[in-house]
Amino acid sequence: MKFRFPGIKILDRYIMGKFLGTYIYAIALIIVIVVVFDAVEKIDDFIELKAPLQAIIFKYYLNFIPYFINQFSGLFTFIAVIFFTSKLAYQTEIIAILSSGVSFRRLMWPYFLSATAITILALGLNMFVIPKANERRIQFESQYLKKGKRMARYDNHIYRQIYPGTFVYIRNFRGGETYTASYLAIEKYEDNKIVGILDAGNVTFDPETTAWSAPRYITREFDGEEEIFRTHTQLDTMINLTATEIGRVQDLIKTMDSFELNNFIRQQKQKGSDMIAIFLVERTQRFSYPISTFILTLIGVSLSSRKVRGGTGLHIGIGITLCFSYILIAKFAEEFAKGGILPPVLSVWLPNIFFAVIAVYLYKKAPK
Repeated sequence: MKFRFPGIKILDRYIMGKFLGTYIYAIALIIVIVVVFDAVEKIDDFIELKAPLQAIIFKYYLNFIPYFINQFSGLFTFIAVIFFTSKLAYQTEIIAILSSGVSFRRLMWPYFLSATAITILALGLNMFVIPKANERRIQFESQYLKKGKRMARYDNHIYRQIYPGTFVYIRNFRGGETYTASYLAIEKYEDNKIVGILDAGNVTFDPETTAWSAPRYITREFDGEEEIFRTHTQLDTMINLTATEIGRVQDLIKTMDSFELNNFIRQQKQKGSDMIAIFLVERTQRFSYPISTFILTLIGVSLSSRKVRGGTGLHIGIGITLCFSYILIAKFAEEFAKGGILPPVLSVWLPNIFFAVIAVYLYKKAPK
């Protein structure tokens, strides 16, 4: 069967206008509400820490809005579809369209054109806009919000794998003008047995050269049951660990665009990092969540295109229940992936696969 491009008819423009118009209106309305409540909550910090109005608007809220749009895009896509489609059904416009010879499959065409536009927007936000917006927003919070100041950029105990079989442990690392830590240990393992340790206190890190220095350090080598203990002066060693990798990695990857994230994952795989699953979850989510727009759109149209007693309220109630179920399952799947229970890519795509099955079932049961 040869595919023929349906084009964009008057009916298509009508449905697309309703879909995208309702979506934009809902997103804009909730953004205004959230910004107002957020500003009321944080106004004391803004005044006390003397945040400039220009910085509040352009460095904080302008970078907060894309993150918020992406977080609730799926939910408001679903609500938009159900709201105006159930209204069309209640006014018997769906029945009139189908009675005129338009198939239900053809009726889906403008919905999927609209979903494509939203998906492209979400992909662009996820891959490039939001990571940089997160970086600027976090910088503002650390400077002008008390909560941001309290949030440490570094864990008190940092443990990273820098080469296969070689690990570094850093305690009480502090950034700023000088990068210092109270304790540094480099551990080497062979066949799951420790063969050497380097210990140093009061160390300083040079982020440009990745060199660590300390006035004194200790080395211990293990040969069977024998331990060789030596003391040394003036540590000056380079470690395969950048300044960004020392920070909270789960927060760090959210500030990387897709190209930077791919390069970072490649580097971490070469180092044999045990956090690859977390990085793969972040990368896969940037694609899987926007694609869910198509699935949620199909579910929304299939549910709300039938005129039922209870009208729009019943459709919206069922839709919101399904949408929050999707979000809940996605969160559980994410934790399964990070915990190594399931492969990261499969775990992230699992909610889409599950709800795609529901969407196909509802589509087949929808009025034809």
